[in-house]
Amino acid sequence: MSDKVQKSLIVGLRARYSNLFSRDWVIPTFIVVWVIIVIVPLLIMVAHSFFEMKQYRVVYDASFKTWDSLIDSGRWISAVRTLRIVLVMTAIEFLVAFPFALWLAKVCKSKVTKAVIITLLTIPFFVDPSSRTIIWRAILGRNGIINFVLMETGVNNEPIEWLLFSEFAVHFGILAPYFPTMVFPIFLVITLIDDEYLEASRDLGASKLQTLFRIILPLSLPGIVAGGVFTMVPLMATWVEPEMLGGGFVNLLGPSVDAAMRELKYPTAAALSVFVIALLVIFLAVLILATRRLGSIGDIFHTMKR
Repeated sequence: MSDKVQKSLIVGLRARYSNLFSRDWVIPTFIVVWVIIVIVPLLIMVAHSFFEMKQYRVVYDASFKTWDSLIDSGRWISAVRTLRIVLVMTAIEFLVAFPFALWLAKVCKSKVTKAVIITLLTIPFFVDPSSRTIIWRAILGRNGIINFVLMETGVNNEPIEWLLFSEFAVHFGILAPYFPTMVFPIFLVITLIDDEYLEASRDLGASKLQTLFRIILPLSLPGIVAGGVFTMVPLMATWVEPEMLGGGFVNLLGPSVDAAMRELKYPTAAALSVFVIALLVIFLAVLILATRRLGSIGDIFHTMKR
């Protein structure tokens, strides 16, 4: 086959795919599929939260009995605790990830070093959560490595109890697995910031802190928002770290929903999930209102392209 024929075939295929994806049915089809696979199950879950279980069967008689039992039993506390830990950990992940992403994007000049670091950051995605978490029990436990070293060196006379089976242990166990989900979006957005902006800021006499807060941070907003979402959403459903490092003393939403499902209390599990989703939506609405003065995400990307 000659080069001219190959080029004509490539041009024809490009034109065909271009016409295919430019047709009016693509976006409506995507919206319909999205509604079917995401919105409809969510609405079904909301509806189930108003039913109740009797003799291991769902009674499809709408009432607030499940919500009343959720409040009376104190199960809602686990949902609030989950949201609190998720928000705290998201803030901690951001405070650690942002300077690291900034260094990786603008300070580190070695392509080999960047490739190695990015590869290392993907490791948590390929390691089983249980295998990854069980190691910390041997390190943080009463007879673990940390307590052994502290007692052998005379720093402590008795083991530190709160290192394991506590909220500290859960926070510590969550930090590393969800660090990449915060780093990657911020890193990708910072790499798109033109160095000319930074040079212009420096030429105009701005300090490094002024450049950081007036140039880099506002332009990094899309990555920060994306990193926050990609970190918060999976954290809401995490259950390995609370179960293995909390030792039953830190009851979060994941284990609570799992326990409700094992007890065949499907409406209770649905109500717990709906409650947390409602709290999360309220928080995101407040976040959007608080960041509106910085401009929309689209405006920021448009500024970065110029």
